[in-house]
Amino acid sequence: MKPFHWESTHGNFGDDLNLWLWDFLLPGLRDVHAQTLLVGVGTVLNTEILPADGRKLVIGSGFGYGSLPDMRDRSQWDVRSVRGPLTAEKVGLPIEMGIVDPAVLVTEMPEFQNVSKNGKRTFIPHWESAAAGLWPEICKTVGLSYLDPRGEAKAVIREIAASELIVAESMHGAILADAFRVPWIAVSSSRSINSFKWNDWARSLGVTYQPRHIPVSTRAEAIAKGARFWGVGFERSKQAAAELEKQRYGENVMLADPEQTTLRVMAKQALAMPSALALWQASKAKPQLSKDAALAGCKERLLTVIDGVRRDYL
Repeated sequence: MKPFHWESTHGNFGDDLNLWLWDFLLPGLRDVHAQTLLVGVGTVLNTEILPADGRKLVIGSGFGYGSLPDMRDRSQWDVRSVRGPLTAEKVGLPIEMGIVDPAVLVTEMPEFQNVSKNGKRTFIPHWESAAAGLWPEICKTVGLSYLDPRGEAKAVIREIAASELIVAESMHGAILADAFRVPWIAVSSSRSINSFKWNDWARSLGVTYQPRHIPVSTRAEAIAKGARFWGVGFERSKQAAAELEKQRYGENVMLADPEQTTLRVMAKQALAMPSALALWQASKAKPQLSKDAALAGCKERLLTVIDGVRRDYL
């Protein structure tokens, strides 16, 4: 059995943790049932992402993009749980099968227990914001630590666990923060952020998704997201999205911009002041955290599901 990994060229820690989480939860899974694909963490219940052929075991996946596969054929689909009640409703499952995102079980791994706190207040953007925005520089001006979601998954997760507060545009930034009992604040810089998947997870734990709006920080970011920048509206550019998709961790996109002179960099920083102010204000808002009992209950139910998978497959 092989865990499904949606490998984006830009990198995304929420997808990448599938590479090792399931080996911890179901040790030995790769040695059995070679014909079965384990579909786990991520918004991957999408006909454009999942292979059409082969048997699939679904544990905690979510819907949110594209077209939902026809999952009624039980000889091809073994659905044990999905991410939350909204996905359960879409799939036609009982609401109680929308348990929680399996990423919460990262906290059960010994290497992530007893992580020392660093006292940081950390901002983790959506990968599009990381690719095209000026967010590392903005964080320096507002007293936040910047955490790139395109980094190596375990390193990103340790930083989340070590923080005292997470300001999250990345959904898995909030999911992992909540799992590690780190208070979090949701923000959004674009209508392209998928509110369905956020609400799917949030309702599983009894919290609310009411993101504080932050303006995009650069013209390039506005082009990529189809947002407004200093009163000018941009249509979402397929070329810009394609360019963003090509970016690797540690690179910023400057779409259709000339060489970055010192004066131009200063101008960009000045134009990003509304973004800086909004991010600073958001960081001062009252954070959220699910109730201990709600999180513990969801984890217990999910571990029961995994115990059943272990009996049936291993």
